[in-house]
Amino acid sequence: MLSRIAGIVVSVFGRLNVTTDKADAPSAGSIIIANHTSLSDPAIVLAALRRLGTEPIVMAAAGLWRVPLLGRVLTREGHIPVHRNDPRASQALQYAQAALAAGRSVLLYPEGGLPHRKGTSEAPPRPFHPGLVHLAHATGAPVVPLGQAGARALASGSPVEQVARLLAAPLRRPRLHVHVGAPLRLHGEQPQALALARRALTRAWYTAARRLGEPLDPRRVLKPWTARLSR
Repeated sequence: MLSRIAGIVVSVFGRLNVTTDKADAPSAGSIIIANHTSLSDPAIVLAALRRLGTEPIVMAAAGLWRVPLLGRVLTREGHIPVHRNDPRASQALQYAQAALAAGRSVLLYPEGGLPHRKGTSEAPPRPFHPGLVHLAHATGAPVVPLGQAGARALASGSPVEQVARLLAAPLRRPRLHVHVGAPLRLHGEQPQALALARRALTRAWYTAARRLGEPLDPRRVLKPWTARLSR
């Protein structure tokens, strides 16, 4: 239901394009990781994945379950609340493991919360939380990086700015881009595994941002990661 709604809403508010490194969609039982830049990007990600024939279980902030109607839908469809800084936080990983074992793909945002910055410009993914590595090591599931760009044109800034951008979006219909990278396996120690995943997501995001014409210098965005992983 959420994926269908996302597909309809995103088509009204923007022009979404989806590209992939592989011809096929993420395989069942994958951990899909996406960069988080705006309140609007979960809908964009779900709409893109639905085009590819994938409707994942979503790991999302537990506060969403307190929103009337939305919380009920999230529970009914089996999405997973993440209680940050709470003893229940480990439960989210257990539920995610069960979903992967049942053949469902799981979507998570390894950066955690939203960035504290102004403007609509793009920026690389921020440092990851270790839950991704724990989940990948426990299940052996492939990790699929999904980079999205353009979401901040729909909703970013102060509450007033976000409302203004959303109200104007159906007229402007800003361009949105999602790029799905090739799957990878996370092995080894936690720091190296996190660096590998973040580099893959950075590459997927970079591809999406460049498709929107963002003036990004690959030497500043991608080269530091190559040097870091070669040490």
